[in-house]
Amino acid sequence: MEKVFTIKKLNLKYGEKTALLDINMDIPKNEITALIGPSGCGKSTLLRTLNRMNDLIENCHVKGDIKYEGNDIFSKDFDVIDLRTNVGMVFQKPNPFPMSIFDNVAYGPRCQGVKDKKILQETVIQALKNAALYDEVRDRLKESAKELSGGQQQRLCIARAIAMRPDVILMDEPTSALDPIATAKIEDLILELKQKYTIVIVTHNMQQAARISDNTAFLLMGELIEYDKTDKIFSNPAKAKTEEYITGRFG
Repeated sequence: MEKVFTIKKLNLKYGEKTALLDINMDIPKNEITALIGPSGCGKSTLLRTLNRMNDLIENCHVKGDIKYEGNDIFSKDFDVIDLRTNVGMVFQKPNPFPMSIFDNVAYGPRCQGVKDKKILQETVIQALKNAALYDEVRDRLKESAKELSGGQQQRLCIARAIAMRPDVILMDEPTSALDPIATAKIEDLILELKQKYTIVIVTHNMQQAARISDNTAFLLMGELIEYDKTDKIFSNPAKAKTEEYITGRFG
């Protein structure tokens, strides 16, 4: 198993409040890893440590090690901008920029210094195709992204992440604001994307984790209770707490 992230003894506090407690786990390459657990258990916090988004939160203190492709992401020499380019993020609520569909996807490459119109055009089209959106918007690229449906906006945000040419895509409850049809499209897309990307997804929907992920981590009150292959977690969990959660006895 090729590992993209190795997490050891990860602890995180917001002020005095412990959000993550002694987390140890490896995240394998080109697989989908789901983080599940009740609200406030630390899923999104753990996700955001992987591209150091928590750095932006005041009073956030992190101890422990996270290695990305063997490099310590907390070391002084480590380039955080580089990390966030390689580790893209898709949020719970679609957040297209107030600009055209084309400019949304071209935004990242332009920030990286790409000025050649032909290269930008190719990058945008390819990203939209990879996000299974191009056929729906090919004649509307100059229109505002805000006119797209919720599901289309979320796929646009995925295209925007892909345009940066990342290795990893982090997804924080990417379908929770969507209807069942849009959710199914995003799930199909995520399954396709794992051929090219490593995906870590936070989901409150256990059926979704069971449907699309290869590995599942169950968190409870900041602790990693169990982490294993998804089939094993859902059919034969090792810990009683995991079984209680997935059978709906709490959470």
